[in-house]
Amino acid sequence: MKATSTIGVCATALLVGATAHAALKKSDTKILNDSTTVLSDMRSAPDSGIPEDVWRKAECVIVIPSLKKAAFIIGGEFGEGVMSCRQAKGWGAPIFMEMTKGSAGFQIGAQSTDLVLVVMNREGAEKLLRNKVTLGAGASVAAGPVGRTAHAATDAQMTAEMLSYSRSKGMFAGVDVSGGSLRPDDSANARAYGAAIAARDVALGLTPVAAPREAQAFTNALGRDVRATSGVKK
Repeated sequence: MKATSTIGVCATALLVGATAHAALKKSDTKILNDSTTVLSDMRSAPDSGIPEDVWRKAECVIVIPSLKKAAFIIGGEFGEGVMSCRQAKGWGAPIFMEMTKGSAGFQIGAQSTDLVLVVMNREGAEKLLRNKVTLGAGASVAAGPVGRTAHAATDAQMTAEMLSYSRSKGMFAGVDVSGGSLRPDDSANARAYGAAIAARDVALGLTPVAAPREAQAFTNALGRDVRATSGVKK
């Protein structure tokens, strides 16, 4: 009886230790809110949004709101966002991601781009959840077809592990993400789920967790049927 009691106490302590975490920062909440807006807009735009045919096949989605690009001779890009994957009972809890990309050459100016990457298979998802992956080299990516009734048409679109969608200053347009590096944001994920829980386990549903309440609007946007509110026939 004593041994059983000891095991129970230890198990409870481990569970508490794994789920105890700090509160999200205001910047984390802003990323979630901005990602919700970007995803909702890019799914609902009738002529330039993410096609429903693509969305139904998506394994995961990464939203990077305001991917910032600033340059003077040598430039670079940096953005923070979130990633969520389909699980047995719908879309899973989102994890925080960060993206960086360097560039060289004579360039001047600054711009901000909203980026959505739709991951089309589990292999692509696994690559993104490693410590760091380079888009185009470590994981194949192609500009996705646009328009809610569109279908993947080119060989690149049909075979890519990820399809990219972007908008800059309100306009939907292509963006070259090749060479960009994506990886989980360990600090933000520790605040959301605890340092003992791996981002990969959260994203793939290997460790059951409750999404932060601040992520509710984002998970709602993932599951929303945009056809039901836009007049598009199912």
